[in-house]
Amino acid sequence: MTVTEERARTYEVITYGCQMNVHDSERLSGLLEDAGYVRPAEGETADVVVFNTCAVRENADNRLYGNLGHLRPAKVRNPGMQIAVGGCLAQKDQGEIVRKAPWVDVVFGTHNIGSLPVLLERARVAQEAQVEIKESLEVFPSTLPTKRESPYAAWVSISVGCNNTCTFCIVPSLRGKEKDRRPGDVLGEVRSLVDLGVLEVTLLGQNVNTYGVEFGDRLAFGKLLRACGDVEGLERVRFTSPHPAAFTDDVIAAMAETPNVMHQLHMPLQSGSDRVLRAMRRSYRAERYLGIIERVRAAMPDAAISTDIIVGFPGETEEDFQATLDVVRASRFANAFTFQYSIRPGTPAATMDGQVPKEVVQERYERLVALQNDISWAENKAQVGRTLEVLVAEGEGRKDDATQRMSGRAPDNRLVHFVPTLGGEQGGDAAPPRPGDMVTVEVTYAAPHHLVADGPALALRRTRAGDAWEARQNAACGTGGGAGGPGAVSLGMPSVRRS
Repeated sequence: MTVTEERARTYEVITYGCQMNVHDSERLSGLLEDAGYVRPAEGETADVVVFNTCAVRENADNRLYGNLGHLRPAKVRNPGMQIAVGGCLAQKDQGEIVRKAPWVDVVFGTHNIGSLPVLLERARVAQEAQVEIKESLEVFPSTLPTKRESPYAAWVSISVGCNNTCTFCIVPSLRGKEKDRRPGDVLGEVRSLVDLGVLEVTLLGQNVNTYGVEFGDRLAFGKLLRACGDVEGLERVRFTSPHPAAFTDDVIAAMAETPNVMHQLHMPLQSGSDRVLRAMRRSYRAERYLGIIERVRAAMPDAAISTDIIVGFPGETEEDFQATLDVVRASRFANAFTFQYSIRPGTPAATMDGQVPKEVVQERYERLVALQNDISWAENKAQVGRTLEVLVAEGEGRKDDATQRMSGRAPDNRLVHFVPTLGGEQGGDAAPPRPGDMVTVEVTYAAPHHLVADGPALALRRTRAGDAWEARQNAACGTGGGAGGPGAVSLGMPSVRRS
């Protein structure tokens, strides 16, 4: 299906939630551009606004309906405008979205994102809303066209869905059972990305370390990591997220022995209390979790480990919470994503006895955050004086313009703000680093959530990824580019032009 109107219709994709959703939004943008849609000019409302929703976060539905209400006046002024809602919340609520917001044109689910262009055209021709929700995956998302946000780093989905039954999580019912891609397909995509200039890939799945169970190879994930090490030109490999219950020593060995696999691990803890883990249906206990961390650090002493933690799960006592604090102290996480438990309708935990009062959850949350901030700061201070090779990033440093710095990621994924001035023989009138280039710096200061390198950069290595970023910028400048330049996915409210 192609857009045949005289003026190419414009689009914007608004994304909520996890990396999986951002990756899906890149697919949605690719589908729309493949169908002839383009980005709007700065300050203009797009002809098509797509909300890719998440059902995991608190008040996700309120946020969606608030944003839909915000767009309604623009839709009234421009009847040809179309609004589409997809993702996990669409999969969950289905026809309820059109009932509450009848100005929505298309509702599609997590299993049929490839249908979006056809549904938009069908809604335009029929002049009525199109709601299409599939209960199983139609096409593996990675086979769809993609408009990637970054020319130097990319996500590669190795599986979709989840076979776990965590009582706080609604994802399995919305994403379905785990479906694995064949290793050859994954590696083919990785090689294609490297050919385009990508230096870093993140292997993505709800539980990456159960990869291979569907086709009968329980060691497939470790093998995949090692195979990524043979891809010429691929400099950094990451993955998210593994499940502690399925974490095996062959994966640790693959991480330690494969040069381009980064010594970085994000492994959700959720709780340090065995009693709470049992109630969550998390099939591991604190001792196993700490054992994995001990073995990772024995193999890779420089590994940076991060986690997810839920505070205030139903029935959590002060003793349970203290057990979580004990595991946090022992684990020495580089950082932690901490969440206050909130009821998710449709999950077993929503109807459990012992819902913890909000004020108790808040107080525990503040104690956990304070402890983790202290640990993160201490771990970052240990980085001062180290020499790091930083992959220069775009948009990572919100204060870069004011501080005259640039930002990027160290091999262990720590955020580094650095002065782009080059010292030594590379100094003088040398062009500044580009996103995608590699800069070697010495860390001079540490904060809880970032590092700073305020001396002149020790070295600059220009890369194919930097070339790709520069080519994209030149192409955008040459064609007008639209409001978002080369990017096609945003993470907030759509812009609304007011007349």
